Amino acid sequence: MNLKNRNFLKLLDYSPEEILALIDLAADLKEKKKAGVPHRLLEGKNIALIFEKTSTRTRCSFEVAAADLGMHPVYLDPKSSQLGKKESIADTARVLGRMFDGIEYRGFEQARVEKLAQYAGVPVWNGLTNEFHPTQILADLLTIREHFGSLKEKKLVYLGDARYNMGNSLMVGCAKMGLHFVACAPEAYFPDPKLIDTCLAVASETGAVLEFETDPLKAVQNADVLYTDIWVSMGEPAEVWDQRIHELLPYQVTQKLMDAAGPQCRFMHCLPAYHDLETENGLEVCKKYGLEALEVTNEVFEGPQSIVFDEAENRMHTIKAVMAATLGGS
Repeated sequence: MNLKNRNFLKLLDYSPEEILALIDLAADLKEKKKAGVPHRLLEGKNIALIFEKTSTRTRCSFEVAAADLGMHPVYLDPKSSQLGKKESIADTARVLGRMFDGIEYRGFEQARVEKLAQYAGVPVWNGLTNEFHPTQILADLLTIREHFGSLKEKKLVYLGDARYNMGNSLMVGCAKMGLHFVACAPEAYFPDPKLIDTCLAVASETGAVLEFETDPLKAVQNADVLYTDIWVSMGEPAEVWDQRIHELLPYQVTQKLMDAAGPQCRFMHCLPAYHDLETENGLEVCKKYGLEALEVTNEVFEGPQSIVFDEAENRMHTIKAVMAATLGGS
């Protein structure tokens, strides 16, 4: 399947067959990496990594994947670029597009990465926006397939705030690949109705099931995966914690919920996670509200059903696949 010169901005832009091809390529490149087989498929190419939001997994995944493929990555943090400040996004895109073979963007509104792609003239990859996180979902899908053998009809329950990039993107990925997706949250935290309608139309063609539930115990019955994310998204003010704690604490992933789902169930999280008191932010919030953890308990996070670090590793393999495919190295 030829994906050369394609942007990777959101999974809605890709067919199920194309997504599966990327997952297959990621699995093949992962096998080569584990076996020590060189795969410098993009020798001599250069890529720009624009980060308006900081990251551990996304940055490391792109840089290691680029090195494995024989490329040279250049990291641009908010202080290293004039993007949108002294220079428009369109102008920045046209400059970088003449120097680099591909551009990654991690930042704020989806419109920003879409405009980069409009003007760059080279493949642009979305490393995270407020609305979508497609590279994370590829890693999630690869991880689920590795643990269950297939994707079709597997039930994934997302608990917590499903209004932003992770809830949106998991719903899209599940709709595209024929999974059973459940958003479990207060109704005010469900995904955007227009996106729900779009995904329902996709699901009608793929056989996926999309559900929206407010009762956690009901939602998790026979689930294959319980998935959550931190309750306050990057860039949101600290003041929103009061409301989030009050409204989302009933959706904390606990061992009780894992047991209700069944022994087949696995726990996933895109990270970072406030599962203990070992981070400055987590400690501050937990002490204020008298909690030991936030979106997931430490018992679940560190338990035998947790596959979060398999998932984190797969960020690198799937990002490598996206770059190899869109730059013509696959």
